[in-house]
Amino acid sequence: MKAMSNDRPQAVCASDFASIVGEENAVCLWENIELGQQKRIQQAIASGNSPSCIVYPRSQEQLAAVIATAHTNNWRVLPCGSGSKLSWGGLAKGVDVVVSTERMNQLIEHAVGDLTVTVEAGMKFSQLQALLVKSRQFLALDPTASELATIGGIVATGDTGSLRQRYGSVRDQLLGITFVRADGQVAKAGGRVVKNVAGYDLMKLFTGSYGTLGFISQLTFRVYPLPEASGTVVLTGKAEAISQAADILRGSALTPVQADLLSNKLVSSLGLGQGLGLIARFQSISESVKEQSNRVLEVGQKLGLNGAIFADDNEANLWHILQERIHTTATESVIICKIGVLPTAAVEILTQVELGLIHISSGLGLLQLESKNQVLKVRDELRFAGSDAYGGLRLRTQASRGFLTILEAPVAVKEQIDVWGYTGNALPLMRRIKEQFDSKNILSPGRFVGGI
Repeated sequence: MKAMSNDRPQAVCASDFASIVGEENAVCLWENIELGQQKRIQQAIASGNSPSCIVYPRSQEQLAAVIATAHTNNWRVLPCGSGSKLSWGGLAKGVDVVVSTERMNQLIEHAVGDLTVTVEAGMKFSQLQALLVKSRQFLALDPTASELATIGGIVATGDTGSLRQRYGSVRDQLLGITFVRADGQVAKAGGRVVKNVAGYDLMKLFTGSYGTLGFISQLTFRVYPLPEASGTVVLTGKAEAISQAADILRGSALTPVQADLLSNKLVSSLGLGQGLGLIARFQSISESVKEQSNRVLEVGQKLGLNGAIFADDNEANLWHILQERIHTTATESVIICKIGVLPTAAVEILTQVELGLIHISSGLGLLQLESKNQVLKVRDELRFAGSDAYGGLRLRTQASRGFLTILEAPVAVKEQIDVWGYTGNALPLMRRIKEQFDSKNILSPGRFVGGI
């Protein structure tokens, strides 16, 4: 067991958690934790900090009791689901125990006629989609690592994906939330019928909070009927023409469910040709999909762009490979950034990076930055001192009212740079909210903006 600071107990007591969840659901001593889980946890915490336990509650009641015990003993908690997004955000500091909802994975209610579903936070996204498809419905999110990601982790990180083009973000689809407060009390907000009440909009507040405000236990979402048909159009070519095509698509009556701009390297890695790319997916009745796809193809032809339409297995494979390319795990030479820019500035940004994707309507996207001397390059880049092609990229996005956040990178990189790069004036408010929800600072300490 590891030692702690003088104002906290000397060690996490294994029996405290085993008595709540059972010995089979409380793995104590770092060396006893499964190696894959060790690696995921190490990507989320500062160097030199190894938590003493990982606990797997099997119910909301057990989760509440675990958090209450941690609160009483001032033990710092790193919340997680399957751990697929633990490498995102800032590094947690002084973590004593990891608590995972992976074994809280039950369907609570599926109101087929009302198009709503309520699940425990540990249910995997892929598992939920498999349940919904039996009723010809689906959850309109497109998260990273969709096979492993849990519903709670998707909400905690605000991970929507390209489907935000048609269906909006996680916040837009979330109807209700149940969470365990830092003191172990259970609280709820929203539900199948959402009413406007005074106070915080907790569903929006918790989305993207990285587990710093409370521990999500249950969630209610709106769901949608499965579309009859699907088709994808890809245009590739010169940057100026791609920019024009994106402007035309944004201003048209066409209704793509996904629409993204792709960098040159991403286009070529997908075998789609050369130049920048625009990829647009339509899902509706067959006639509508064909008509809208052909109209985009015609726009591309008039602008001198190469175009192709993908359907059936070819389309599914294209989107699957695109997900794999853009969500490559960070390595010693690759880091993953989340970016937000004005949609009209997206093409300019993509011409300055090797591999990236930006949604045409929201201006949100992902970039991969590469360097042989990664720590020095990224540090220079984000401090605006670099002289290479990436120098000052964060500065340029901020100058156009955007942002650039380091989403995923080796611990050595995150320890030397400001991961979030926040320059707004809301930090004092964020700190006050954190104080209200977690006065002892035991939940995900250090993972959020400003070290919150």
